[in-house]
Amino acid sequence: MARLPLHTLPSFRVIARTGNLRAAADELHLTHSAVSQQLRLLESQLGFALFDRRARRIVLNAAGSALLQAIGPALDQIDDGVRVATAAATGAETRLRVTLLPSFAQRWLLPRMGDWHAQHPGIAIELDASQQVVDLQREGFHAAIRQGAGHWRGLRAELLIDAPKVPVGAAAAAQRLLGRDVAALAREPLLGNAAIWEQWFALSGLKVRVNPVAVFNDAGLMLQAVEQNIGIALSREVLAADALRERRLFRLSSVALRDATVDAYWLVYPPELHDWRPLAALRRWLRAQLDASARAWSGSDASPLSAPARTAAAGPTKNRSRARSAAPTPRRAR
Repeated sequence: MARLPLHTLPSFRVIARTGNLRAAADELHLTHSAVSQQLRLLESQLGFALFDRRARRIVLNAAGSALLQAIGPALDQIDDGVRVATAAATGAETRLRVTLLPSFAQRWLLPRMGDWHAQHPGIAIELDASQQVVDLQREGFHAAIRQGAGHWRGLRAELLIDAPKVPVGAAAAAQRLLGRDVAALAREPLLGNAAIWEQWFALSGLKVRVNPVAVFNDAGLMLQAVEQNIGIALSREVLAADALRERRLFRLSSVALRDATVDAYWLVYPPELHDWRPLAALRRWLRAQLDASARAWSGSDASPLSAPARTAAAGPTKNRSRARSAAPTPRRAR
């Protein structure tokens, strides 16, 4: 076999992803004929076809799929290396692109950005708040803050915090529930997913059918509704941290619902960027801020209900929790 034309492989990867030569040409900023020529050259050198032609689309055949699976990781590593080298050569390492959930950005990260800029004035952070799990390499992101079990193929994941769900309410709700049992909470207007609420009540020793007054696709919006005294929600402690500390919200019970597959937050990034100066700075800063935040919310008011305080889990977890689920002796809500 003649020497493989390596310059055609990036185009092959884009063609495979788009399934359309014209779309691939637009993404690669090449002409349609140039992309077609590169594909013909690659297939000619290999001696076999990589795609099946179907009307206006082309679809990977078995040989094409095997080739893509073999070269994909290598091309990703080259892309990462070029990005790091370019950053070091041009000074672009002063800009760090991070994608994260809107709720985490709004409720926890943004209030702390002033501290980041004070500590790292030469490193700007570009935030992209999205509920979509994006491809970091393809979309040009250096890192992501994600929820889940910590497994994303080809990426390194570092546990930031395990944040179980606890019931939170406004001051008026905390006052109403002071000294009452868990059944009283079940009669309150509840916000969020019914199945999750029913799991929490089961852990509290009560079997109840929940009919929420409102359901949200964003945890930040749900917490805003709680602050406006629309209802009570099960919230991850980290998202309610500032509101608990500032007494805009109150933790209504120390029973915590933990699910290791969704409650943990992770810093995720390509392994090649582990020693990159801005990313290393972000890791250290996030850990310090989250530890401080956990200490603050663990000292907030908790458990106005008369049920004994305890911590519960929805299932086994190997993740270390940086936050205490049970709080100190409750004080009267005010």
